[in-house]
Amino acid sequence: MADRRRDGSGSGGPLMGPEEFAAAGHKLVDALAAFYATLPQRPVTRAVSPGAVRELIGREGLPDEGQPADELLGALVPLLADHSLHNGHPRFFGYITSSAAPLGALADLAAAALNANMGLWDLAPLASEIEAQAVRWLAELIGFPLPCGGILSSGGNMANILAFVAARRARAPWDVRKDGLYGDRRRLTVYASRETHTWIEKAADLTGIGTAAVRWIETDADQRIRPDALEREIERDAAAGCLPFLVVGTAGTVSTGAIDPLTELARISRRRGLWFHVDGAYGAPAAVLPEAPAELTALALADSIALDPHKWLYVPIECACTLVRAPDALRDAFGFRPPYYQVDEDEEAGPNYYEHGLQNSRGFRALKVWLCLRNVGRAGYERQIRENIALARYLYELVAAHETLEAGPQNLSITTFRYRPRDAKADDPAWDGYLDALNTELLGNVKRGGEAYLSNAVIAGRQYLRACIVNFRTRPADVEALAALVAAEGRRLDEAHRPSGLR
Repeated sequence: MADRRRDGSGSGGPLMGPEEFAAAGHKLVDALAAFYATLPQRPVTRAVSPGAVRELIGREGLPDEGQPADELLGALVPLLADHSLHNGHPRFFGYITSSAAPLGALADLAAAALNANMGLWDLAPLASEIEAQAVRWLAELIGFPLPCGGILSSGGNMANILAFVAARRARAPWDVRKDGLYGDRRRLTVYASRETHTWIEKAADLTGIGTAAVRWIETDADQRIRPDALEREIERDAAAGCLPFLVVGTAGTVSTGAIDPLTELARISRRRGLWFHVDGAYGAPAAVLPEAPAELTALALADSIALDPHKWLYVPIECACTLVRAPDALRDAFGFRPPYYQVDEDEEAGPNYYEHGLQNSRGFRALKVWLCLRNVGRAGYERQIRENIALARYLYELVAAHETLEAGPQNLSITTFRYRPRDAKADDPAWDGYLDALNTELLGNVKRGGEAYLSNAVIAGRQYLRACIVNFRTRPADVEALAALVAAEGRRLDEAHRPSGLR
């Protein structure tokens, strides 16, 4: 007990005095600033086993006595910097995780210091209004009509699931909250492209309608949902006694960044009385561009939209947003009034966010969104998103012109491609299987090597490499280095592993 201070600060207590906090905070921020400065020179990631990582942090049990905060923080940044995958690295091209604005990191510090509980307006008056304004600004950014409803959540899965539940509540012709799925014998059915993210399976599972109620609609050659196939499936289900209620379009599919024909999907949904939801977790922010793909203007026609500020708006993880056209749609789906919450019924009352989603206790994730939007502004996002798209197109041009790289689909800031030897034969099953295996191994080697980081895409049954650029640090030289790296590693693997029958 000798290390414990009367006020509980120091080793063994959670309280830090103002001077101690300031000193520790300055050291931490200095260390993080040095990390930012060296990030481009670091490996994107290191090839390390789970066992080795566990050894780094130790395998002992919970300590009996605490350690001083300055000791813990002093060792923290080197540990994190040397043994993490850095999605803010200029050569991180994997998945759809953006580089995070440093301002957002400072916002998270301030939010944690305030420790607002954003379930009830009375508990977080300013924070609640900041979230409401951030939600409105996100709607403005992508052209979604105001007034609208909305809430911030953890990520795209949750943002889409919240909209799914709101759609079920709004379109079920019985009190689905009271009676569940027993209020009608007809099966609720939902329609989505085969390229839709797996969140929809989770939503169908969690809401009780079951994954068999998801109708996977075929896509065209550009990986976009086919409206004619959608209409046929809806008609078939209605004739069979099912109850169609939801159509899902995607603005920026996971694999290739394809944008579904949203205008036509909106027309079909309106004519048939179905809820139209757009998963714009990745692609919706591109609607800010005057030259954006025309289909993105149809975001304004949706009943709900999911978008992730932690993807293409460069906000630190985690943060997503659900927008709903009807301002009360989320509260209708999630609102209860327990006696331990004294809810103000006044028309001017602020939002009680526990009524708009699944969480009661909610952190102040809105602060980083609000500050980043104020810091970058509409014009800044236009410039940065336009640059990311231009870099992806530059990569496409590089691989299309390369003698051993084959370009695949390219949309928004996603470019797909693969290594293909010059003498590879087309429409040969033996070559097709070999190229799939070759590019799968190539991807693993690139990721482990630490010079760059890619993900994969399966397109028409074939394995491709996939580069997604949602990164404000990436420059043309990084794209050029990626193309050269893939070509060199592909050539090395091909020379070492090509079967004799293909030589």
